[in-house]
Parts: sequence; C-alpha cells; structure tokens
Amino acid sequence: MLKFSPLLAACVTLTACAPAAETPPQGPGEQPAAAYMALGTEPGWTLEITPSRLNYDGDYGETKIMVPNPGAKPSMNGERYVTDRLTVDITHAECSDGMSDRRYRDTVTVIADGKTAKGCGGKILPPTELAGTNWTFVSIGGVAVAGGRPTALQFDGNRMSGSAGCNRFSGTYSVDGGTLKAGPLMATEMACPGMELEQAFFKLMSTPVSLTFADDGTLILTGIEGRTAVLRRVI
Repeated sequence: MLKFSPLLAACVTLTACAPAAETPPQGPGEQPAAAYMALGTEPGWTLEITPSRLNYDGDYGETKIMVPNPGAKPSMNGERYVTDRLTVDITHAECSDGMSDRRYRDTVTVIADGKTAKGCGGKILPPTELAGTNWTFVSIGGVAVAGGRPTALQFDGNRMSGSAGCNRFSGTYSVDGGTLKAGPLMATEMACPGMELEQAFFKLMSTPVSLTFADDGTLILTGIEGRTAVLRRVI
C-alpha cells in the first residue's frame, strides 16, 4: 500500500478512490498502413504517407508538395517512393531527430523538387531507461486529464516525482524487466477539484505496474486490474 508522510508541507494518507500514432509502410505480410510520419530539422520538414497520398511540408512550411502515393518499392533494408516531384527513401536504421534524445525506428531521406532533406520517421523508440526522462499525463483510468491542470512525472536516478493534477508526490522506484514498482510515495496535503484522477493514480501505483510504449512514444502504465495511466514524454 502507498504510504504518505510529510513532504514540503503536512501530508496525509490518501485513500484510494477511484505522435499521431504511426503505422509503418506496408510490407510483405503486414496490414495496410493508415499513416506514416517522418520529420527533419534545419530546415524543418514533415512528411505524411497515407495509402493514397504523400504530403510533404518543407523549408519550415514554405514548400508544400502533395502527390498521389505511387506505392512503396523494396529498397536496401527499407522502402522507396518515387514521383515526379518527390522521392522518399526509408531505411530501417535507428535515427535521432538531432534536436533531442528522441529516437525513431527509421532514417528517412526526401528529395523534394531536387532538394535533399534528411530526417527520421516511423515508430518512436522507447528510452533506454526511465532515469532522466520527463512525462505529462494524458489519461488516468481511461479518463482524459484536463489540459488546464499541470501534470508531470519525472524519473531522476532511483526517485520519481511529479503531480497528477493537484498534490506534489515523490518516492523511490525500481524497474525489473517490464515492471515498475513505486513507493513508498509521499504527497502534499491540498484539496483540489477533480481529485479522483489523482487518487486513482495513487491506487494504480500501490502495486507493481507493467511498462509498455505505444508507437507514438506514449508510456502506458498498466496495473493488475487493467487500470492504466497514459503519459506523453516531454522533450
């Protein structure tokens, strides 16, 4: 069970109450792709590949190219799309966006009207470790967290801290394989509207939770009863 004790202020024991996702280009044996996203910097560009179109937005928005999807052709460890104005080479090799420590599954090269741009695309890879990462809450127990309530979850060394929308909390954590165990956690004593979500998070973290990462990089914490907390990484 969670234990709550003084932390920056008097504390009480809290009782429990309650990317755009990415789908890789279609390959042998895969389901049809819904969308594939890629991006680059200096100059900034984005690319969306849908089953029907290639949508390129380059040079910080000054160049826009929309062409029918010609279909992917196999290339060396990847796929290639070729049109009159746009050629896209996707190589399945890990890539960093150059502006953060976020890593992607693919390295992407785009030739738009003869101008070459390089970047990353596909699935956002999970961090190699939680220590040093920062997150914000998307939902708790399937309920969306209100955008007007600042939330945070930080992992620093073997400690975690943050806020699920009201009180600050902190405590130790450990990771064993795909399982995270937190606690004891401590939290400040404040009364806020909508504290049910915060209390639901504390209940979730009172037992070990499984760690999974979606293709768009979101972190999903799942408890033994199937309750979840979904978090988006802050870079």
